[in-house]
Amino acid sequence: MQKRFFIALGALVVLFVFAFFFKRLEDYLKLGFFVIIALLLVDILLLYRSKNGIKASRILPSKLSNGDSNPIEVLVTNQYNTAIDIKIIDELPIQFQKRDFGINYHLKAKESKTFTYTIRPTERGEYHYGALQIFVSNSLGFAQRRFSFNEKAMVPNYPSFLQMRKYELMAFTNKLKDYGLKKIRRIGHTMEFEQIKDYVQGDDVRNINWKASAKRNQLMINQFQDEKSQPVYSVIDKGRVMKMPFEELKLVDYAINATLVISNIALKKGDKAGMFSFSNKVSNQVMAQKRASQMNLILETLYNLDTDFKESDFARLYIDIKRTITQRSLLLLYTNFETMDALHRQLPYLQAIAKSHLLVVIFFENTELKELALAPANSTQEIYQKTIAEKFVYEKKLIVNELNKYGIQTILTEPQNLTVNTINKYLEIKARGLL
Repeated sequence: MQKRFFIALGALVVLFVFAFFFKRLEDYLKLGFFVIIALLLVDILLLYRSKNGIKASRILPSKLSNGDSNPIEVLVTNQYNTAIDIKIIDELPIQFQKRDFGINYHLKAKESKTFTYTIRPTERGEYHYGALQIFVSNSLGFAQRRFSFNEKAMVPNYPSFLQMRKYELMAFTNKLKDYGLKKIRRIGHTMEFEQIKDYVQGDDVRNINWKASAKRNQLMINQFQDEKSQPVYSVIDKGRVMKMPFEELKLVDYAINATLVISNIALKKGDKAGMFSFSNKVSNQVMAQKRASQMNLILETLYNLDTDFKESDFARLYIDIKRTITQRSLLLLYTNFETMDALHRQLPYLQAIAKSHLLVVIFFENTELKELALAPANSTQEIYQKTIAEKFVYEKKLIVNELNKYGIQTILTEPQNLTVNTINKYLEIKARGLL
């Protein structure tokens, strides 16, 4: 039964009350009651005269992109010979906790319509859809019929591959400068030493190794590996410091999305891409390679990565890097430091890593503290809160200076700007020949 039917009955009840004083109304009201019941029966007959009055299906993507707006389509076909009003209720996955979802529309006779809505998942994993419910009513609006379609389905939610495609296009069309990247003139030419080999005609005489030539009594030349095949590793801290939320995503999710994007760009630029994570031990390791299946391997590894409540062990990280990564590499370390004391506990290990590799430490601004520090203060309590916020904001800048003092490159970024700032740093390093 529809709301309109109960409103009509309610109006009759009120009029019947007046009929106690105006007896002449009673006969008309009785007739009106039977008319309403007759209209209800006609409405029900019109709705149920066709077994398959409505056809509907949900069109889902093969996978969802974490933290992005993902379009979902619902195709509805009206097979009635008359126009109808419909209400679409899609049983969304439990992760969204949304109980007020509904799409209302007026469908003409025999009309088909595709409805599109968007969802923004914020947790990686499996998303299970339930049935698709369509509620149909005629122009009378006294009765309503429900059509239920068993459209149950599971869609996995992967790291943000939509960002990966977006920034890949920008990186190769030089549009990243719109996001703050300045054009940098390349200085010199940097290559990675590979081996010493016999000199052959046509080799660059500037690379002759005179000491080796003297020992062998023949010309020997240094062979270098072109910088385009340099390893680029994304190192994700999955300790408890990365569990802090920002706009419904954890910091580790921002790091995961940035890792997917930078790995794809590195491979497109001719470099090797790899990644691993760590907390109390190193895990989820993918060695840097240029093979065709590398991106799929990184994507699947990132899909299963999550934070824990353990303390991050930078000493263990240093030992594993020294043992497994023998070639000088670019290490993009995603972590978070809130205080100078937290940095100083890990600084010796960061310095040790930076001796053998080009290390970039990437950590996050606390945007809520930044807003609090910039907000006006009108009371003693607000002044106190503002002062404490300014202290923590300033301490982040001190951390940047401290790392730079020891030759360690840094990125201090807001979470939403992490991906583009990381890409800009990578392109800057490539342009300056630092690796």
